[in-house]
Amino acid sequence: MPGALRESRIKDLLTMVELWDRRRGNVRAFSGGMKRRLEIARGLLHHPRVLFLDEPTLGLDPQTRRHIWDYLNELRRREGLTIFLTTHYMDEAENCGRIAIVDHGSIVALDTPDGLKDKVGGDVVTIATADNQAAADAIRGTYKLEPILQDGVVRFHVPAGETFLPDFVLRFPQRLLSVGLRRPTLDDVFLAMTGREIRDSELDERDQMLQGMRGWGR
Repeated sequence: MPGALRESRIKDLLTMVELWDRRRGNVRAFSGGMKRRLEIARGLLHHPRVLFLDEPTLGLDPQTRRHIWDYLNELRRREGLTIFLTTHYMDEAENCGRIAIVDHGSIVALDTPDGLKDKVGGDVVTIATADNQAAADAIRGTYKLEPILQDGVVRFHVPAGETFLPDFVLRFPQRLLSVGLRRPTLDDVFLAMTGREIRDSELDERDQMLQGMRGWGR
């Protein structure tokens, strides 16, 4: 890059990630969040059309994760670039326009966040009664749905839950102790598509590998 352009880009990017006042600081003394912000600024120096990020917020506290995503969303708006990233955090994936769910090295689903949620069967309804097994049998027989008994509640999926629920509550043969309605989360999607949750052991193995790589670099 030409020197004049490089210097102006450095100032713009360090200002954007709030590190301009630390431009002469020792990077070894930076916090994990500051180092991550610096890595993002460095990757943008040459005006890339696509920015690849591998778990950009791994190991950061929730507040710093939120700040990183504020920067990334601002980048998309300002720079007009495509961001391609991997993440274990399903709430982060909500920021993406398209999501690929990878299981055992293969893509098992690819769609927008809302498109993926629609594939798991609509909104999630949870109820609790004095006899949840009988309630599940009633739902199965009357509505031809497949409820799941889990954590002391009966859970099932319906399309357009806000229109389904009033008539359901009015006509259900048992007394309802509690009723809940929510849109599916990407965690629900991941579990439905892969048949399992993200296990802590997978994250632990990755952390151990990263720690080992840092050790080799010393």
